[in-house]
Amino acid sequence: MNQESKGPVAAEIEKRLTESLGPIHLRVINDSAQHRGHAGDDGSGESHFTVEIVALQFEEMSRIERQRAVNTALGDLMKERVHAMQIRAKAPSELPE
Repeated sequence: MNQESKGPVAAEIEKRLTESLGPIHLRVINDSAQHRGHAGDDGSGESHFTVEIVALQFEEMSRIERQRAVNTALGDLMKERVHAMQIRAKAPSELPE
């Protein structure tokens, strides 16, 4: 089961993405419990995440460009604090009506 987390890493992910990309929808899901004891589990309870993000600027970007934009916004978090992240980045036009 996925858990929404408001721990320090999840809060920092949310802050950086909000400031950089101005999403109209953002959900940071902590998947770390599913990876306990696996590679990359640092015991912090905040090592694996899923990010669901919808931003206007994604309208003109490819899937790879969107992934890069998210990774760029997160910067050093991806190298130092987050082991794995699933990114679901969409443009508003891709949402169901």
